[in-house]
Formats: sequence, structure tokens, C-alpha cells
Amino acid sequence: MTWSETLRTALEAIRTRRMRSALTVLGILIGIGAVMLTVGLGQGAQQEVADQIDKLGSNLLIVSPGSSTSLSGVRGGRGSATTLTATDATTLADPEVAPDISGVAPVSTTQASLTANGTNWTTNVIGTTAQWPDVRARTLESGRFFTEDELVSAQAEVVLGATTAEELFGVEDPVGSSVTIGSQPFTVIGVLASVGSTVGGDEDDQAVVPSTTFATSVSPDTGTSIGTIYLEAQDGESLSAAYQEATNALLTAHGVTASDADFSVSSQESIVETATSTTRTLTVLLGGIAAISLLVGGIGVMNIMLVSVTERVREIGLRKALGATPRVILRQFLTEASLLGLTGGTLGLLLGVAGAAVLPALLDQPVTVSAAAAVLALGISLLIGVVAGVYPASRAARLSPIDALRNE
Repeated sequence: MTWSETLRTALEAIRTRRMRSALTVLGILIGIGAVMLTVGLGQGAQQEVADQIDKLGSNLLIVSPGSSTSLSGVRGGRGSATTLTATDATTLADPEVAPDISGVAPVSTTQASLTANGTNWTTNVIGTTAQWPDVRARTLESGRFFTEDELVSAQAEVVLGATTAEELFGVEDPVGSSVTIGSQPFTVIGVLASVGSTVGGDEDDQAVVPSTTFATSVSPDTGTSIGTIYLEAQDGESLSAAYQEATNALLTAHGVTASDADFSVSSQESIVETATSTTRTLTVLLGGIAAISLLVGGIGVMNIMLVSVTERVREIGLRKALGATPRVILRQFLTEASLLGLTGGTLGLLLGVAGAAVLPALLDQPVTVSAAAAVLALGISLLIGVVAGVYPASRAARLSPIDALRNE
């Protein structure tokens, strides 16, 4: 019996038992579709977290101050102290001290009310240096960022985030207009391109001014203290070296040891690992639950094949009496089981692709279906069919021709 004859016989057997075969295929379809969608949701969540963290900047390191302790002994949270200064930023910018750091952007932040065109809006006002756009990987939608010379001369200039600009000026381009921060008028010289919300909040709702102007006009109480220092490594491979250089430089500058450091340095890698570990665990958990339906589908294939063997005992006996070998009988029933599994897997794959196209709009959550996952799904469905068909096929192959022909 050739392979083409075996395939034709298997298809005819499946068509003869349409309803039973359809229900079996449905079990595998649901299982494959559920696994693909749950894994796709997990991968989509991981990618979304990675994309949001990438918006913070490229090869970014974040230096934060340590915690404060009040006179009564109450300890504040991390970042509550004022242990970072502009001198620290200058030290880290020295290529002899930290050769793997390519950019330094010290940042001080306060909330203030901005007024323009008879309306007002309260937002975060950031005081920083001219390197901030490069370190934070930000671009401008219109206008420009302030220069080093304007930083040194403490110009009253401001660059608005997209949300802040819209709240104050609507659809108008605010470049060249005046904005009052507190009681000080500022000239709008640029509008940042929108990046949306990240793990740090709405990155479009802010106003950026020169750090010198921030210290003199926006928040005079700040003095030389810095809220956060953003560092950009030369590249991804030098991120670890930049981390060590920044840590050692600040330990030396502050005269402290690692055990009592009054600052902390975090990297994107650690943030990504922490965020994705949770989504990865949830993905495995949900995928495991969905895999149970695959097991049910496999049991369904085995069940229909066992019933098929029982119903076709006389047919098997007749084939053996006409010269069919146990290997041919085994191959026939394994082909039937494989076709059921492969059909269910293909339909489940189509269901997963359709779900990946529809669910993001309904759940506001991306669903990622990779080519590797699609191939794996088809492979698993075929494997289920083969494994589930082994026992019924071997049982059919072992039947004695005489006993099979005697069966009623």
C-alpha cells in the first residue's frame, strides 16, 4: 500500500465519521488557539515593558540619592535625601574618571503652575543641562533645545512637553510664545516629540528649563543639590563598565563605602529583568492552564481512534487476509490520527492569528504571535495526533485476521 493510498484511505475514514472527527479537531483547535493567545499576550506585555523602558533613554543609568533620616529617627524612602550635587555630575562627566560614560544629565524637578494665554496648567518643571535630550533619547517636534551658552547665562527659556503645550496653547505652535512659571516669564523655544507614558509617568507632561535658571528663578531653595543624575553609556556592551565607574567615582567623592552608600545606581537591564520576570511567570502559568486543553484534545484523538479500531475490526481482518502487513495497518491509523491533529493545529493557528488581530483593540494590550510560535504550534498538534494514535494503531496492527473476521 503506497503513501498516497494510505492518505486517501485516512481521509475517507475521517469523512465517513464527520461529526466525531469535527469534535476531535475542535478540542485541538481550542487548545492550540488558547496556548498561542496566552503566550502572545505574555510576549506582548514583555515587549511593551521593554519599549516603555527604552523610552527612558538608550543605555541608561540612573543615579538616585539615598534615604534621609529625621531627628526623631524616622527614615525616609530611597531618594528622599539630598546627597547628589552638581559637582557629582561634573565628576561623572570627566572622561578620565568614567571613560565609558558618554553623556551626563543632572536633573532637578519640582511642580509649578504654568500660565499662558489666560489659562494655567500645573506640571513637573525640570532643570537640567543641554545634554538631556541625547541622554534621555528625546527629540523635538518643533523648535530647538537650549544650548550650553544659554545654560551658562541662565536664559529664561523653556521646552514644553507635548501634553503641556496642548494644555496651554491648544493646537497652536507655542514656539516664540511666553509662559509664566511662578512669577517669572519664560520664552518657549521648543516642543518635545510625544513618547507617551512610561514606567516613570507621563513623559509628555513636563517643562524643561536650564538648570541654572531652575536654581535662580524656579526653585531657589534647591541650591546645588540634584534630584537625579541620568548617565548614558557608550553602548550596550559598556553599560556594566559604566555602572562600576559611576559607583566607584561617587563612593570616592562622598567618602563612603558600598555598605553605607548614600546613593544608588540602577540600570535599564535590572529594570527590564524585574519587570519581565513577572510577566514571564504569568505567561508560563497561563500557558500551562491552556495546555490542559491540549491534553484534553489529545485524549479526544485517542478516544476516536480507539472507537474507530473497534468499529473497523472486520475491515482490519479483511485487509490482513488480503495481505496487508501489521506495518501497513499501523501506518494507516497513525496517518488518520496525524491528520486530525494537524487539521486542529492549523485551525487553532488561524484562530490565534485572528485573536492577535482583534484582542489588542478590545483589551488595549498588544498580542505578539511569532513565526517560531506558529511553527511550534503546528509541530505540537502533529505530535499530539501521532502520540495519541500510537496505542490505537498498534492495537489494530496486532489483531489476528481470523479473530477479526469472526468479530460481529
